Amino acid sequence: MTTLEAGQRTAPRASFFNDPVIRGIIYQIVVAALLVGFIFWIIGNTAANLAAQNKTTGFDFLWRTAGFDISFSLLPWSRASYYWEAFLVGILNTLLVAVAGIIFATMLGFTIGIARLSSNFIVSRLAAVYVEIIRNIPLLLQLFFWYFAVLKAMPAVRESIQLPFDSFINQRGIMVPKPTPDQEFTWVAVALVLSLVAAVAIGVWATRTRTLTGHYPSPLVLLGKAADACVTFLLAFGALYLVLGVLFPVMGAPLLAGIVALAVAVASVTRFAPIARGVLVFVIAFFVIDALVGAMFPWAPGLLASLASAAIAMLIAYNSYIGALERPPSEARFPLALLVLIVVGVPALLYWVTGASLTFEVPVLERFNFKGGLQLPPEFVALLFGLTLYTASFIAETVRAGILAVNRGQTEAAQSLGLKEGDRLRLVIVPQAMRVIVPPLTSQYLNLTKNSSLGAAIGYPELVNVFSGTALNQTGRAIECIAMTMAVYLTLSLLTSAIMNWYNGRVRLVER
Repeated sequence: MTTLEAGQRTAPRASFFNDPVIRGIIYQIVVAALLVGFIFWIIGNTAANLAAQNKTTGFDFLWRTAGFDISFSLLPWSRASYYWEAFLVGILNTLLVAVAGIIFATMLGFTIGIARLSSNFIVSRLAAVYVEIIRNIPLLLQLFFWYFAVLKAMPAVRESIQLPFDSFINQRGIMVPKPTPDQEFTWVAVALVLSLVAAVAIGVWATRTRTLTGHYPSPLVLLGKAADACVTFLLAFGALYLVLGVLFPVMGAPLLAGIVALAVAVASVTRFAPIARGVLVFVIAFFVIDALVGAMFPWAPGLLASLASAAIAMLIAYNSYIGALERPPSEARFPLALLVLIVVGVPALLYWVTGASLTFEVPVLERFNFKGGLQLPPEFVALLFGLTLYTASFIAETVRAGILAVNRGQTEAAQSLGLKEGDRLRLVIVPQAMRVIVPPLTSQYLNLTKNSSLGAAIGYPELVNVFSGTALNQTGRAIECIAMTMAVYLTLSLLTSAIMNWYNGRVRLVER
């Protein structure tokens, strides 16, 4: 007869060498020791070779005079500046083109990615052609195209092409008006930052309240209606004043513009809101298109250009009117006008109260070159164009893949709720697609930042060109210059990854 032993039987103890935990620790210690030994060997070998060549090491060269010029700098720079200042100039130039490139590439990439899924045959095919052409051509070749074949082929300074808003383009780059604020404008800038923070806080509060209760807070709805009317009046008055006072000067233009703008603003909060929206869009579109047509085709008869601009503006206004007919009531709309009024109105009020001044220094063509204004060198423009277009083609495919990853049932459910195509995309599809889009989007941001080093090929003074190129050749401190440059790119990449990982955590699905 079999008998059961009382008590819990413990597993037999393994030998010291066969214990997987202890064996794993031993392996890690061995690998760490080998790695440390390899690093010491590299350092010792490098130091011995440098000593054999009578070369010194250290970072004391950073406090020596650089003695070379930098063609484009966001900081004051001269030949008497130090190498550490050259290091800062290189970092700022790299950050400038990387941040601007990320912003523009994201906007263009999302637009192209959504356009590839458009039901319009021409739009989707044009987007596909753009992606297939741009992403299959090496980035360096595209930079050469924009720099040598486009910007360097522009006319000379005396024959510069005039662009809207007192801007000019020639083979030396793009000249734009330069803002020159006074000291009081600092308070306006502070107010702008605080207004942005307040607008974001109000927007988050309104969204959370609607999620919990199904509707926006009543005071916010009333303020939103008042803000709608106020913003409509300001936009209509500004556009009408420019049309009646600048394009087609008439007597009493301010008064006439004020009366018409007031009527449009009152109508915007009544059942005639679609008509008011159509009128507002027509006036703004007509002014913008007429100004662009006049600047691009100065040889065209003025009446013919105005008629063509009016026809295009009418078409845009009609589409806006149709869209306004399908808009939900103001109680169900996000109070966007209120947030815009906070961000714009508060700084504008402080600008008026403090008497601050913000003028623009317009570039003026003199005998040999332009004087005044802000000059964007062709190297910067070519690098920004190339990085933006090249990275946007990959972002477009990432966006398309993310949208296709959303279950089709989500689209059908949104359709059954009566949501329009734009609302379906904005409220249902894109928020769910972001969890798929964000990880590869992070890689594209990192690639764009690192690809900015290709600017050295066209002479843009970014970090690699300035510090790992000119400064290294002059000082001979290869290890120090390369190590500092690598540390900067590593830091930028880690910061970008940290920010995107935080955002990815915010948009990921939460299982209940």
